[in-house]
Amino acid sequence: MDNKNITKILKLTIQLMELHEENTFKVRSYQSAVNTIDRGDISLEDLDQEGLQKISGIGKSIAEVILDIQETGSHPYLDDLLEKTPKGLLEVLEIKGLGPKKIKTLWKELNITSTHELMEACQSGKVANIKGFGEKTQESIIQALEYMEANLGKWLYADIEKDITSLNEKLNQAFGKEKVSITGDYARNLEILENVEWIICSKDRKSTLKEINQIDGLKYDPKKSSPFNWRGQLQDKDLDIIIHHTDEEHFINEKLIRTGSKGHLLSPLENQETLGTFFKSKLFSSEEEAYKEAGLAYILPELREGQFELEWAKKGEIPDLLIYENLKGILHNHSTYSDGKHSLREMAEYCKELGFEYLGISDHSQTASYAGGLDVNKVQKQQEEIKALNEELDSFKIFSGIESDILLDGSLDYPEETLASFDFIVASIHSSLGMNKKKATARVLKAIENPYTTILGHPTGRLLLRREGYPLDHKTIIEACAKHEVIIEINANPWRLDLDWRWVHYALEKGVQLSINPDAHEKAGFLDMKYGVLVGRKGGLTKDMTFNAKSAQEVAEYFEKRKEKIKA
Repeated sequence: MDNKNITKILKLTIQLMELHEENTFKVRSYQSAVNTIDRGDISLEDLDQEGLQKISGIGKSIAEVILDIQETGSHPYLDDLLEKTPKGLLEVLEIKGLGPKKIKTLWKELNITSTHELMEACQSGKVANIKGFGEKTQESIIQALEYMEANLGKWLYADIEKDITSLNEKLNQAFGKEKVSITGDYARNLEILENVEWIICSKDRKSTLKEINQIDGLKYDPKKSSPFNWRGQLQDKDLDIIIHHTDEEHFINEKLIRTGSKGHLLSPLENQETLGTFFKSKLFSSEEEAYKEAGLAYILPELREGQFELEWAKKGEIPDLLIYENLKGILHNHSTYSDGKHSLREMAEYCKELGFEYLGISDHSQTASYAGGLDVNKVQKQQEEIKALNEELDSFKIFSGIESDILLDGSLDYPEETLASFDFIVASIHSSLGMNKKKATARVLKAIENPYTTILGHPTGRLLLRREGYPLDHKTIIEACAKHEVIIEINANPWRLDLDWRWVHYALEKGVQLSINPDAHEKAGFLDMKYGVLVGRKGGLTKDMTFNAKSAQEVAEYFEKRKEKIKA
C-alpha cells in the first residue's frame, strides 16, 4: 500500500462521508490528511502510528485508519459507509462533474442507485425537473454516461505497461524469446487498449496451452478459446489477453498480419495488391525482408497505422524518429508555488539528477485560484528564486514560465508587463470546457495570435477515459501555430497525450515544432516524458522538430529572440 493507494481509499471515504452527510469537521480532517500526503514527500509504508502522527495534518484517528488500510486494504469506518451505500452508487460517484451532494439528491428523490437507472431518468427528463439540475446538467450527465459506457473495459497504456512487461518476461522464459512476440495495438504503442495480443511459435499446441495455464497472473477462458488461440484475462485487471499459436514457418507472416492496423494492411502497393494480401502470399525470414520485397523501406511497428507511413516507405525516406535520449530539458512543470507537490528547488535538482540541462517552470496563473494560481507578487517572488537558483546550480538552467489560462474571450491571464517578465508562456484552457467547435477554435486562435504565447498547452483539454476534450478544428489551429510560430505541446501525462498523435504528422508538414511536456506536478511526473515520446513517434516526430531536444543555450536564444521580436 503506497501513498497513491492510501489516498485513493481516503478519497473514497470522503466521497461516501459527503454522500451520507457525515460530520463536516470529520470530512475536513480526512481531506487535510489527503492534502498532506499529496503534497508531502514522505513514504507512509514503513511508518508506525507514532511516525504517522508526527506528520502535520495526520492525527491519532487518521493514523489508525492509515494503519488499517496498510494491513487490510480498507478500514472499519469505510466498511460501515460501504454497507449502507447501494453498490451501484459507487459507479455513479465516478461520473466526472457530478459530486456526492447531487448524487444524494438523485438517490433520495428519484431512488437512483445505478448508472443504468440514472440514464433512464435522464432520458425520460426526470433529472432536469429536479431543483438545481436543469436541462444542461441532464445533458452533460447523459454525455458522461455515454462516454463511460464507450470506454468500459479499456485501459491506458501506462496503467498496464508493468503488467504486460512482466507477463511478456514470463512467456519468454516459458517458450524462448525468439518464439514469442507481442502484436496488435500494444505493439503499436496505442494510448488506449482493450486487449493485448501475443504470438507463440511452437509445434505442439496442447503442451503450449498447458504451459500458458501454468503462468501466474492469467485466468483462462475456455469458452472463448480455440485450438489456435488462448483467451483469458489478467487476474488482477479486467483486461483481455489473447495468445495466438502458430508454427515456425508462418511466424513472421503472423507477426506482420497481427501487428499492422487494418488501415495499414489495406494500403495498396504499386500493383494495387494490398499490403496485407502480399504479407499472406509467401513466406519471409524477417519483417525487414517482407517490407523490402514489397518495395518498401522497413516500417516500425508503432507507425503501422495506415496514415502517412506508406508514402514515406515507398520513397525510402523514413527518418530517424525521436528517442527519449534526444530530450535535453523538461518544460511545463508545476511547483509548490501553485498546486505542485515539490518545491522549485526540489524539481530543479531532480531534473538535473535525471541528466537534463534545463527545467521550465510554469505554475498556474492567477485566474486558476482553484490550483493556487500565482498573483503578480508571487510571480515576482518566484522569479527572484529562479535567479538565485540559476546562479547556484551553475551548468543547469531554470527558465521562468507560466501556464497562463486562456480566458473565455481568448486573452491570456495577467497584464502585458507581467507577461513580458517570463521567458516563455504555455497557454492552456482549464475552464468553460463545454464549448462547441466554432467557439473553442476561435478562443484558442486568439490565444495563438497573442505574441506572448510560446507554447499551446494540451490543445483539447481531454482526459483519456475520463472526459472528451472540447472540439477543435485541428487544421486551422495547427496552421495558425505555423503562422505565428507557436510550439504545440504533446502533453506526456498518460491521461492527456494531447496533441493527439493523429495530428502530429500534419503539424510537422506545416513546419510546427512540438514540445514533449510532462505537465509534472511532482518529481515523479518527469518520468511520464517517455509516454510523450511514444505518441510523438507514432506521428512521425523527429529530433529536429522537437523543441526540447534543443540544448539549454539554443532554448535560451530562442526565447530571447522571440521576446525581442515582441518589443520590435
